[in-house]
Amino acid sequence: MIEEPPLLTVSRNFSRPDPADVALFDGALTGHVVDSMTGRGALDPLIKPINPAQTQLCGVAVTVQAQPGDNLGVHAATDLVQPGDVVIVATDSYRETAVIGDLLGGMLKNGGAVGFVTDGHVRDLQGLLDLDMPIFAAGLNPNSPTGVGPGKAGLPIIVGGVAVSSGDLLIGDRDGVVVVPQASIKQTAARLAQVREIEAGVEAKVKAGLKQSAKYRAIKEKGLVSEV
Repeated sequence: MIEEPPLLTVSRNFSRPDPADVALFDGALTGHVVDSMTGRGALDPLIKPINPAQTQLCGVAVTVQAQPGDNLGVHAATDLVQPGDVVIVATDSYRETAVIGDLLGGMLKNGGAVGFVTDGHVRDLQGLLDLDMPIFAAGLNPNSPTGVGPGKAGLPIIVGGVAVSSGDLLIGDRDGVVVVPQASIKQTAARLAQVREIEAGVEAKVKAGLKQSAKYRAIKEKGLVSEV
């Protein structure tokens, strides 16, 4: 006979990155972060900030796996969250109920959370906006979740098509959310500095009137462009 799963499975056995390394990503553009990795790492593009005025996200992931229509795992996250964390909830993209509202969101912020991300929906929009905390979700839905489980917190999840582990870094802006695996933070930070420098140089040329990309010119000069 298959045993019933426990109502909650919680892992505290994850490390958080050095705050100094996290600070290197403060204010980073998601496009620059992606370019500093493999050109990938962004969550499902449906996951966007619920308030265009609260979009800048940078923090350490605390993961939650929520059963469709249930948020018991998020309640467990209130006991894991520390200052500088971002709670990220996988719902298997279930969007018939909200996964949090303003009260549970407020508890997470009181615990030190600097953001919230989910592939599901949220509710109590005005109350969430009043938290003055960036919240990224696939949308809004006033339907209530249950809180009976099962749920998981602190364990690896798949959210928005991307694998996320507690201790990874989450970067967000108006374009969406990007995941930087904890093991890659230092390497990505070093490349981010290079990407920013290159982008700034090209941006200056574009503002000065640049009309043709260097990549196209190089290919054309090698005779690799066939015009018909």
